[in-house]
Amino acid sequence: MSNFKTFSMLSILMILLKLSCLSFSQVSTEPNFFGVVSPATPSLSGFVTTKNTQFLLNGAPFLFNGFNSYWMMHIAANPDERNKVSEVFHDASAAGLTVCRTWAFTDGGDLALQISPGVYDERVFQALDFVVSEAQRHGIRLILSLVNNYNDYGGRAQYAEWGKSAGVEIKNDDDFYTDATLRQYYKNHVMRVLSRVNTITKTAYKDDPTIMAWELINEPRCESDDTGKTIQAWVQEMATYVKSIDSKHLLEIGMEGFYGDSIPEKKQINPGYQVGTDFISNNLVREIDFATIHAYPDIWLAGQTEYEQLVFAQRWMATHWIDSKTILRKPLVFSEFGKSNKDQGYTINGRNLFLNTVYRSIYNFAINGGSVGGGLVWQIVAAGMETYYDGYEIVLSQNPSTAGLIAGQSLKMAVLGRMLNAPPTPYFGRVPRSHYIFGHKKAHTHHHHHNRHLNHNHQNNRHGGVGGSDHKSTVEANNWAFLHHHPAPAWPSHRRQIKPSLPQEKRLKD
Repeated sequence: MSNFKTFSMLSILMILLKLSCLSFSQVSTEPNFFGVVSPATPSLSGFVTTKNTQFLLNGAPFLFNGFNSYWMMHIAANPDERNKVSEVFHDASAAGLTVCRTWAFTDGGDLALQISPGVYDERVFQALDFVVSEAQRHGIRLILSLVNNYNDYGGRAQYAEWGKSAGVEIKNDDDFYTDATLRQYYKNHVMRVLSRVNTITKTAYKDDPTIMAWELINEPRCESDDTGKTIQAWVQEMATYVKSIDSKHLLEIGMEGFYGDSIPEKKQINPGYQVGTDFISNNLVREIDFATIHAYPDIWLAGQTEYEQLVFAQRWMATHWIDSKTILRKPLVFSEFGKSNKDQGYTINGRNLFLNTVYRSIYNFAINGGSVGGGLVWQIVAAGMETYYDGYEIVLSQNPSTAGLIAGQSLKMAVLGRMLNAPPTPYFGRVPRSHYIFGHKKAHTHHHHHNRHLNHNHQNNRHGGVGGSDHKSTVEANNWAFLHHHPAPAWPSHRRQIKPSLPQEKRLKD
C-alpha cells in the first residue's frame, strides 16, 4: 500500500476518533503528522478504579489503547532532550493512545534517580515531574513502575550491592525479596516516590489522577524458588505497604503471566519454563487491583514459525483472559507485546499481523464485558533515539502502516467505550446495516444479538466447558474451542531454562 493511501486511511480513522471522544469539547488548529487537527487537551479528572472485572472512570467503563516508553525520565533528565518526551506524548495522543507505562526508578549508575539508598538526585526527580506534567497536558494516564527485576537501570542487583556495601550478608539477587534490609530500602523508595510533590503541577503523586496505577516491579522473577511462594510473600507485604500510603491509585505487580504451582496443570501453558511467579496466586492478593501479562513469542519461541508463535500468543491471551474473568475476577491488561525487527525473516507485514492479532483479541474480549481493559505495545520512541532502539521500537511519524494499525485500535476501543457507556434502548426488531460497527451491533442491539449466540453455544457444548449453565459468551466459547483445538506445543528440551537468551538490546531496554 502506498504511503498516500495509508495516510488517507489513517486521517479518516483519526477524524472518526476525534468525533467519538465526548471529552473533546473543542479542537485546536495545531496540525499533526496524521494530517488532522489535534483535539483540545482532554481533562484527566477522576481516578481510574476497578469493579469486578472492569476498569471504571467516574463510574463508567474505561477502555484504552496504550504504549510503553520506559525511558522517559532518563531522557527528560537532560533538558536538551526533553522535547523527545513531548514529541512522543503528542504523537501518541494524536494516535488516540491514552495510557503510557514508564519507569519511576533509576537505581545507581548514570543519571540515577536514587543515587544510594534514600539519597536522590533532585534534578532527575524534576525530570519525572516533567514526564507526569507532560502526560497530563496531553491527556495520557501513566502506569509507573517502581523497580526493575533486571540489572538495567539498577534493579534488584543494585539493591543487593547496596546491601553488601552496608555489611549485610547477601547470597544472591533473590535476597531482594527476603532480606529485611533490602525490603526496607524498597519501601523507602516507594514512600519517597508516592509522597513526592510535583514541582510543576504542585500535586503530590499520590493525589494525581494523571497516574493510573503503580507497578511493584517490572517482570519479577526468582530463580531460587520457582514455586512463586517467595514472590507471593513479597507481593503481599509490598502491596499492603503501597496501599497504606496511597489508597486512591490502582496497583499491579508487573508480571509476565507465567503460571506456577497453585494450579499445576496450567504450567503447560508456559513457554517451556518457569520464572518463580504464579499468575493465579500472586494476583489473588487482595491489594492487587488488576493482573498483567506480557508476550514475546519471537523470543520465547525463537526458531518456531510465525504461525506457531501466533497460535501461542492467542492461546496465552485466551487462557489468561478466562482465568482473570473466572478465577481472579479482576481486570487484565496486556501490558507488553511486540515483534522485533531483528528477528530472522522479519517483515513489517509480519509485525503488523502480530499486532493486529493481539489488538483483535483485546477488542473481542472487551466487547464481551471484560475483563481486558486494553493493551500497551512495546515500545514507542521519538525520532533520533537510535541508542534506545531494541528492535521493537516504533516511531509513529516514520511507520505509517503500523501507526495506522495502532490508531485504528484506539478508535475501536474509544467507540466501544462509548457504546458501553451509552444507556440501553429497547430493541424493536431487525437492525439496519448502518448500525453495525466493526462487525458488531451497536450497544442498543448488542444484548439481543449476544443472547442469540449464547443459546446457539448452549446447544453446541461438545468441546468441554463451552455452554452449560453459566452460558459463556460467544468469544469465551470460541476461545475454549481454540484452546481445545490448539493444545500446548511440545516445547523442545533446550527451551527448559530459566530465561531464554535475549538480544543485548532487549536486555538493556527491559
